[in-house]
Amino acid sequence: MDSFDGRGAVITGGASGIGLAMARELARRGARIVLGDMEEPALEQAVARLRGEGLDAHGVVCDVRRLDEVDHLADEAFRPLRGVHAVCNNAGIAVAGPIVQMAHDDWRWVIDVDLWGPIHGVEVFLPRLLEQGEGGHLLFTSSFAGLVANVGLGPYSVAKYGVVALAETLAREVKTAVIGVSVLCPMLVATNIADSARNRTTDYEALSTPRDPRQVAVGENVILDADEVARLTVEAMHAGRLYILPHQAARAPIRRRFERIDRTFDDQEADGWQH
Repeated sequence: MDSFDGRGAVITGGASGIGLAMARELARRGARIVLGDMEEPALEQAVARLRGEGLDAHGVVCDVRRLDEVDHLADEAFRPLRGVHAVCNNAGIAVAGPIVQMAHDDWRWVIDVDLWGPIHGVEVFLPRLLEQGEGGHLLFTSSFAGLVANVGLGPYSVAKYGVVALAETLAREVKTAVIGVSVLCPMLVATNIADSARNRTTDYEALSTPRDPRQVAVGENVILDADEVARLTVEAMHAGRLYILPHQAARAPIRRRFERIDRTFDDQEADGWQH
């Protein structure tokens, strides 16, 4: 996007962490903001904080697991913003522990929020952006675990790999519509994701492995400030970059993964596979 000034932006999971930081960064660059979040008290506080800083912000209670609630978020966003141009599919949670210890509802909860949430964002907002005909940008918050699978974060890695695939596919499909796509893949960021269980609703059984996901993260434990990550993210959206990789420590394991994949071709050829 050439400019965020006067543009409408929607951020899910916007009441705290990276979402709130992105909202502040976009608003400081002139965007009008709608925050979506399922935690109503935190949402009200976030909107009040942004308005207290002289920024244009609105809040809509939204559970991204529910397609109808994401549709309602879009309805409520287009009304005050008079158009939406940036959509940040940011809401996410995590469950930590070995796969063998994961209950079915652990899988269901992570995938409902972390993968179905972004899918719902695309289903609802992409047709409206295309109809609007003014270009725009779709941002997806994935994770380093969406590029290199993390031991102890199986369901989270599965969902976040899906988010990366969604962004990569979409980037190719909407290029001619002048809609940019970016996917944020950080390692550790100072957020409250370790307290994800606070938002686990009663339609799931109690969390089977209440562990801190930050304790099983791969790589150097450099915890970045959410405001720093938001600044890099918004700059990447402005520049039209697909991948956003805040942690330099991620570079080596990402390279090793793709080198392992590439070596497979040589290994197969050495075994006589010619096809």
